Amino acid sequence: MRRVCFLLKVRPERLEAYRRVHEAVWPEMLEALSRHGWRNYSLFLRDDGLLVGYVETPDWDAALAGMSREPINGRWQAAMKDYFESLEGVNPDEAMRPLDQVFHLA
Repeated sequence: MRRVCFLLKVRPERLEAYRRVHEAVWPEMLEALSRHGWRNYSLFLRDDGLLVGYVETPDWDAALAGMSREPINGRWQAAMKDYFESLEGVNPDEAMRPLDQVFHLA
């Protein structure tokens, strides 16, 4: 299982709305994530908008590719896009760049 951590930046004026949206993630989105190997998926949000994502998956590239084929993911990404800073013309899931793991205590 690969552990993946990534960073994104939520717009300061959208922090509370972003939190509310994630209190009720669409059931179809949750099912799609599970179907494509997203396990132990967590998002952590700092008050300045720094978003830290963590997920465990057998194959990160396959997990992303599987979600890219899901119509529900396209709708979710379109709905989420305006919450983020500096996406440079891509959807939020296309902006997730895994950080290099430098230590792990098992």
